[in-house]
Amino acid sequence: MLAKTFGSAVYGVDATMITIEVTVGQGLGFFMVGLADSAVKESQQRVEASLKYFNYKMPRQKVVVNLAPADIRKEGSAYDLPIALCILDSSEQLEAEKDLKDYVIMGELSLDGILRPIKGVLPIAIQARKQGFKGFILPAENAHEAAIVNNIDIIPVETLEDAIAFFRGKSTIEPLVVDTRDLFFTSQNDYAADFKHVQGQENIKRALEIAAAGGHNAIMIGPPGSGKTMLAKRIPGILPPLSLPEALETTKIHSVAGKLGKRATLVSRRPFRSPHHSISDAALVGGGSFPQPGEISLAHNGVLFLDELPEFKRSVLEVMRQPLEERKVSISRARMAVEFPANFMLIASMNPCPCGYYNHPDKECVCGPGVVQKYLNKISGPLLDRIDLHVEVTPVSFDQIASTRKSESSEQIRERVIKARDRQTDRFKDQKEIYSNAMMPPELVKEICVIGDPGKALLRTAMDRLGLSARAYDRILKVSRTIADLADSEDIKVEHLAEAIQYRSLDRENWAG
Repeated sequence: MLAKTFGSAVYGVDATMITIEVTVGQGLGFFMVGLADSAVKESQQRVEASLKYFNYKMPRQKVVVNLAPADIRKEGSAYDLPIALCILDSSEQLEAEKDLKDYVIMGELSLDGILRPIKGVLPIAIQARKQGFKGFILPAENAHEAAIVNNIDIIPVETLEDAIAFFRGKSTIEPLVVDTRDLFFTSQNDYAADFKHVQGQENIKRALEIAAAGGHNAIMIGPPGSGKTMLAKRIPGILPPLSLPEALETTKIHSVAGKLGKRATLVSRRPFRSPHHSISDAALVGGGSFPQPGEISLAHNGVLFLDELPEFKRSVLEVMRQPLEERKVSISRARMAVEFPANFMLIASMNPCPCGYYNHPDKECVCGPGVVQKYLNKISGPLLDRIDLHVEVTPVSFDQIASTRKSESSEQIRERVIKARDRQTDRFKDQKEIYSNAMMPPELVKEICVIGDPGKALLRTAMDRLGLSARAYDRILKVSRTIADLADSEDIKVEHLAEAIQYRSLDRENWAG
């Protein structure tokens, strides 16, 4: 007898439906076909142990399990539950009232029949709804994540016996319903780190506000203990709230990577990722024989913070160059090519020299001649070319630390950032895939960032006297456009250009002596 149901395989951030067919007939042996990896083939032992635990029999005949389409590689242990149910159905032990073919079924079995959570539930639920399935049966710990998707029954089960009872009609499992919008809007502004807790550093807060308003990448250069990491951690709190489509896309990536916690639902706050400098190329951009999203994709619609930038391996930093431009990363393997979104804000920090005290107002730098420049040269010019703001961070004085004066909160800064982003949304409404000033290509910069003769004179003088490179020209114009947006100005004025020019520290000749 042939039994059939459906599962799913996730490639990139999208799911593909997999047909699971089982026949039990004359002969001996257990055979699994359909390009299954070792984890899928090992399901035989888990399924057999689970069936015996609940007093069912593993057929002592020829059992053939087919995973179709056969040319797509299947990976992982999430096919245990549908295979077990199909074996019971094919061997006439299930006696089901409900049709297995109406449901997508996924779940890993433990040896005592308890279902373990799986990865990639959200894209599977989206695809199941798109293809018109009645419901999605899955481990209870993943149910809240799948319930983000409406118009499909999400059936949470704790054990194999629960699933069997559901199909026999002996138990009624109510579909899980989650008020996605309510959960989303009540928690999207819940950030623990707030700028109101930061004393001093007003110029750095201003620079980060500009970066958030225009979606600009930024690097902070300063001595140890000057507050670079503390400031960076507060940036998500001043970015505009995630929209529902952004939140859904972000949740899909975290679901595929298995980064959502137990009973997690929609990601409602902008991600903040801070990988250690020992990270590998594949861990940063994504990869593996079966490609998984890396840190730059997990930071999609949020912030990627690289602390102590020169300590990262050169090869790791260089692989970011293309994703920074294209806002996505393509990973090709012999059998497949997948694409992960990677639209993130890069915030980096670094010491000005190996000892950390070059240009320090109180402490003397002990680095030898040429050491500072050699340290800065660890960061390539093409990567610096993609960072719009270079900000020098100075230590906070005792008077500022001890001050009882209240600092501006993240909420107040965010209101200004949202207004600036609204202006950009209106400006780029006819442009495809351009949402912020930082995303403008050179041809659009010339069209939108028009400056008058006084502004041109200032920019010419700055480039001559400070030795600014040609690559700084477009960056200064983009940043000045953002500053004008924050000031609610239609035109880029001289004062906007002047402020933008000061954020190009590393482009100045002889900056490192």
